[in-house]
Amino acid sequence: MAVDELQAIIQRCQILEEADFKGEDFNLFQVAGQKCLEDGYAAQLLEVIQNEKNKVIIENMGWNLISPLVRCIFMYKQEDDKREYCLKILDQLAQLCNPKELFLGLLEQIEQASGEQVCQTVMLLLQPLQTVLLKLQNKKAYSVGLSLAMIMNQLTPLPVPYTKQQLQEDKLGLCQCCNAVVDFAKPFVNEVVKNMEKSSEYNDMELKEELLKFCMKSLKYPLLTAPLEQLEDIEEHPFRHFATEIIDILWDIRELIPLVFLHRKGKSPHWENQEFADIERNNSADSLACLSYLMFVQHFGIDCFPMVFSPSYLLQYNMTHIGVLLKRTEESMLSKGLDLFESCLWRMEDNSLLHQYLELRDFINIPQDLVKVMTLCPIEHLRKKSLNILQLFIDKFDAEGKYTLFRCLLKTSNHAGVEGYIIKNIKDQIHLSLTKACDNIWFTGHHLISLLDLVLLLPEGAETDLLQNSDRIMASLNLLRYLVIKDCESDNQTGVWTVLAKIEQNFLKPLHVGLNMSKAHYEAEIRNKKENRREAHSSNTVCSVTVSGEKMPAMTTEMQLQVLHSALFTFDLIESVLARVEELIEVKIKAVMDEN
Repeated sequence: MAVDELQAIIQRCQILEEADFKGEDFNLFQVAGQKCLEDGYAAQLLEVIQNEKNKVIIENMGWNLISPLVRCIFMYKQEDDKREYCLKILDQLAQLCNPKELFLGLLEQIEQASGEQVCQTVMLLLQPLQTVLLKLQNKKAYSVGLSLAMIMNQLTPLPVPYTKQQLQEDKLGLCQCCNAVVDFAKPFVNEVVKNMEKSSEYNDMELKEELLKFCMKSLKYPLLTAPLEQLEDIEEHPFRHFATEIIDILWDIRELIPLVFLHRKGKSPHWENQEFADIERNNSADSLACLSYLMFVQHFGIDCFPMVFSPSYLLQYNMTHIGVLLKRTEESMLSKGLDLFESCLWRMEDNSLLHQYLELRDFINIPQDLVKVMTLCPIEHLRKKSLNILQLFIDKFDAEGKYTLFRCLLKTSNHAGVEGYIIKNIKDQIHLSLTKACDNIWFTGHHLISLLDLVLLLPEGAETDLLQNSDRIMASLNLLRYLVIKDCESDNQTGVWTVLAKIEQNFLKPLHVGLNMSKAHYEAEIRNKKENRREAHSSNTVCSVTVSGEKMPAMTTEMQLQVLHSALFTFDLIESVLARVEELIEVKIKAVMDEN
């Protein structure tokens, strides 16, 4: 019987001195204890462990039971009495065993857990692990750091619940586990706080550094990925609670403000391998970006924040973090970047951002990142939001800032729709300049003429793909039509009449030629398709279309004809606006000549 075997080993070891225990004794004790657990004799094993006579044996050998004990706990159902006995044994081992040996045994079990058992194992072993760490005297900070790092490394591969339903189900137990880990860390936080209160020159930085590393890891995972907006029907949002706890820890150990303002990253290891150094730097950037999002969007820890900074400074400070988030493709991170950018811009008044800020690299790069989101992101609501934020960003600059930003975006966006949008903004600024009492030099006169050189031209002359560039061409024609109507040749406030010949040469004439070529080409294509359709046995003849390397659904001849007719309609639309512009120019010139 398993219990008898265990008793025999115990009796033999009771007469031995601690120093005389051999490897064989450890193995026999482990095998007999494991057999007791597997055969259902957990109650009897608990009695053996609680027996005062066996204290020395359990202190030295008890940690060997951790592995079979964890297996049995997961094997038994919640309501099973044997499971209760196993949990009591785990508690007793935490109290009685050699802390160093038990610490390694517990960490080994956490490291070996995988899949659905990761969170269950972590939550099962957090309490005994905390008990053991509190008893350690040597290398305590190192052991706490190792424990937190091991736990976070095990949790990181798990998917973070994102939808409301996933949060409520918490299928893998991640939400519950994250908050349990914070509770596990609290005694060590309290220890650091207590030591700092005793002395203003707190020198033992090791434990503080380990807690800081844990907070930085928590900011990257799960908080950077997690949804943090308040949800209906969820009284206590698990990740909002976790975020609050992490911010509280940073405040308690006096690292919140240094992290926010000084971008303090703690003691980063020196990596000889550049790849490892880059990973460390990127992880830190992600964590700090998440911290800014928590503070400035969700307002966690905002009460600790000194309200002495101007909105423009806060925007400048956050631009680095916004850039980090906008370069990500994951919806959760990209949306956090857009929210942070929007939040910073809403704090500012229109026309209050000085043009000098565009001398900073982030202020030029981030609008380009926004354009990429607008044009490449597959998620519609994020594309729309990025467009709104781009407009908000434009509105905040002074006149010279808007002018500089427009020039930059026209040169870098490489997207006809975005260029058309910028040209519409230029038209709005010209309108304000012409209707306001005060003169705006940036959207009239020689400055405007320089900007029009970028607007009123075809990128590749008459050979420009007019269909692909139709948004830009229509916006340019509408702008030119507005200038001709609004600005008389006698006033010439905008300077457009001075460069009219140049505009005709570089824009209007090539556009005429391009339209004639394009229409002829598409009309020929339509004729060919119609002839092919008559010759084919069926009008359902299909062709394949490839877009960005991906094969699109097959198109019938009817669908192809529909696309070609749509293109012709676009050319007709451009041609009608072009004709109207030329008519207006002719009328204005004739009126001046008659006057003279």
